[in-house]
Amino acid sequence: MKITSKPVLLAGLLVSAIGLSPKANAADEAVAAPVVATAEPASPHSFTTNIGFFSDYTFRGISYTKERGAVQGGFDYAHSNGLYAGVWASNVHKDALYGNTVELDLYGGYLHQFTPDVNVNVGFLQFFYPDNDKPGGVGDSPNTTELNAAVTYKFLTLKHSYAISNFFGINNAAGGNGNSRGSGYTELNVNYKLPVADLNLALHVGHQTVHNYSIANYTDWLVGVNKDFSIAGSKGWNAGLNYTTTNADDSWYVDASGWKTGDDRVIGYIKRTF
Repeated sequence: MKITSKPVLLAGLLVSAIGLSPKANAADEAVAAPVVATAEPASPHSFTTNIGFFSDYTFRGISYTKERGAVQGGFDYAHSNGLYAGVWASNVHKDALYGNTVELDLYGGYLHQFTPDVNVNVGFLQFFYPDNDKPGGVGDSPNTTELNAAVTYKFLTLKHSYAISNFFGINNAAGGNGNSRGSGYTELNVNYKLPVADLNLALHVGHQTVHNYSIANYTDWLVGVNKDFSIAGSKGWNAGLNYTTTNADDSWYVDASGWKTGDDRVIGYIKRTF
């Protein structure tokens, strides 16, 4: 569950440039007039695709592929008025998430750029598991809907996500303490361009609360570096290493085989956006 780490690609404001052609009259038809090309208006629509290979799928510090690798990718659409939407998918390990093997995320929202340095983003994120296996076979569907809001200042982003459904299948039947609607995740992210070797620094801290299940509350941290590059003239490549850890309760964050999903790990990846 972008529950590794899932990114939303947004288009900037586009400006249309319209060229002007000289107007010829009948007397000018015998003389070839210079032709000035008219620039096509820039499209307000933007489409991007991304695919990546990761050594682990970690969402909010919790592993969902048991460090056995993940292939992830998606499609994004953005309009110059700030609206955007996208779809993203990843494999998940059946032991980590109630026997489910695929995660599909649908998302959308609106980004408003106040200044070149400040923007506000509001949206939704729908986690969908096509296998639809439930916790313990008796809980609610793990499909989860969250609303979110974020404010970005330069390289700092503060974001909060709020679950309006049960949180990944946790309800009275599965956990015994009631529903988990109203669970929330607050995070602070830093994405800073280092003055060394064109490296990007990634820092993250987040705190997950699960309504009615305080044992499931935890904080996660991440530090990493990554680099943008091109291969044989093809741009849009990025590769990096992240170290992540949590203080999650091992009695709760453990998979069906007894593997602790909240332990610390190093994640390597390579991805491309085009």
